[in-house]
Amino acid sequence: MRVELTTWYLEMLNAAELRREDRPNAAARIERADIPSPELSRCLYTAVGGPWYWINRLQWDYARWLAYLDRPRVETLVQDVAGTPAGYVELEVQPDDSVQVAYYGLLPRFIGQRLGGYLLSAGVEQAWAQGGRRVWVHTCSLDAPHALANYQARGFRIYDTRSEWVELPSVPPGPWPGAGVGVAPM
Repeated sequence: MRVELTTWYLEMLNAAELRREDRPNAAARIERADIPSPELSRCLYTAVGGPWYWINRLQWDYARWLAYLDRPRVETLVQDVAGTPAGYVELEVQPDDSVQVAYYGLLPRFIGQRLGGYLLSAGVEQAWAQGGRRVWVHTCSLDAPHALANYQARGFRIYDTRSEWVELPSVPPGPWPGAGVGVAPM
């Protein structure tokens, strides 16, 4: 199917701009994944992004995942609730010394529990701790309905907007083939 895709590019130019969301409950924790793990990262990528047409990395093999993750410029923070993975933030330091929130989101079961703002806050704090000159992210009209508002609520400001027509499968891929998540594009 052919859809119009709008992409918003957002940035934060100073750590003081972050409007932090506190931990919503005592069972929510965020930890850095210190060991590069293609299995974990691919699992989180598909579980979080499956409903939202995250398809760019689906064809990556193990070696490509490992080569990407096993660099000091990439960092993954994993959020869990009572021991169950709930979401993640992947940060990548760019050549211009900015830090990109490359991937971020929650597994569908955990959306709507105020976990997203808390996770994004922790990710942005970590991005600033890496010493970058700015933190940036992009989101699009295929992403979760509250994604753009969440970025803006944390202090990000739009600096560019682009639209294009893209060809997509008729349904999002879900966390694995045949999962049938059935979330329609916005």
